[in-house]
Amino acid sequence: MNAISRRHATALFAASTLAALAACSSDKKSDSGSASSSNSSSANSPLAVSVSFYPIQFLVTSLAGDLAKVTSVTPTNVEPHDFELSPKDVTDLSNANMIVYVQGFQPSLDDAVAQISGPTVINLLDDVHLEHHEGVGHHHHHGDEDEHEEHDHDEHDHDNEEGHDHDHEHEEGHDHDHEEEDEALDPHFWLDPIRMKDAATAVHGALVKALPDSKDTLNNNLELLNSQLDKLNEDYKNGLKDTERRTFVTSHAAFGYMAERYDLKQVSVSGIDPESEPSPADLAAVKKVIEETGTTTVFTEELVSPKTAEALAAETGATTAVLNPIESAPEDGDYLTAMESNLTELKKALGAKN
Repeated sequence: MNAISRRHATALFAASTLAALAACSSDKKSDSGSASSSNSSSANSPLAVSVSFYPIQFLVTSLAGDLAKVTSVTPTNVEPHDFELSPKDVTDLSNANMIVYVQGFQPSLDDAVAQISGPTVINLLDDVHLEHHEGVGHHHHHGDEDEHEEHDHDEHDHDNEEGHDHDHEHEEGHDHDHEEEDEALDPHFWLDPIRMKDAATAVHGALVKALPDSKDTLNNNLELLNSQLDKLNEDYKNGLKDTERRTFVTSHAAFGYMAERYDLKQVSVSGIDPESEPSPADLAAVKKVIEETGTTTVFTEELVSPKTAEALAAETGATTAVLNPIESAPEDGDYLTAMESNLTELKKALGAKN
């Protein structure tokens, strides 16, 4: 049984303990256009919102403020890809007014959501326009550098829209872990500020439906958040437009949307799932890219073992630095400050000229 199958088996076992909770119809669940939950909060209590992991927690908290009590299913400092919900976690989910997540990122959460009824379920899958990104050892590039401005999605034109209609067509029929990984949709949308704006718009719409009397406050909060994300996007565009190199090497393939947005090339030691094991051929391919591109930095991350990345750096004369995929709450600051720190590290690694 491969790693993906094991995760699904464990998640299904946990979710099965909640069969009694699923006696009611699940028709109340819907995507971002759903009506308000039957588990509605009282006029004097905040909306109880459960989210899958930190970036979505940041969005809901930024938009709702004191109007919602936001709880992340994934604990702080836990790698969310393979986090398995306990029966208690799923029971807690059923008591929320609203659940916000991205289908496909956390199999155990997908299975849990399918077992419960009551909360309004906001699935951001379509709103954030997920794409297929290459995994281990691939020299990933989306167009020539002189096409970068045309590729900017500030107007939400999403050049690769045609790739969004077959989200699951490759999910079955593969026995090889790397093939499954390469065909999987990349869930790391939050590392692209413009996709974060798309997610914010969807979450805002759901909150307005749940809290119509607070529409003005929610509108003001959305305007502020959008301005912060616009500034972040401009900082990245200006900071990365003139660099000595365009290739960066990471522990796992979390930065595909960031690379796409700013005309960079991501090469990863592991694939979309950080727990996947690169083959000797994969490692040789990454090493070759480091040597051919003059890469000076191999990026590690906080929640994944740095040993393989450190070994590659030692073999090629590169150094290591941390590039945060922001899958958990930063020790200091928030999503915005973590993204700015990532920009600083990228500018150093790529030899930014401004």
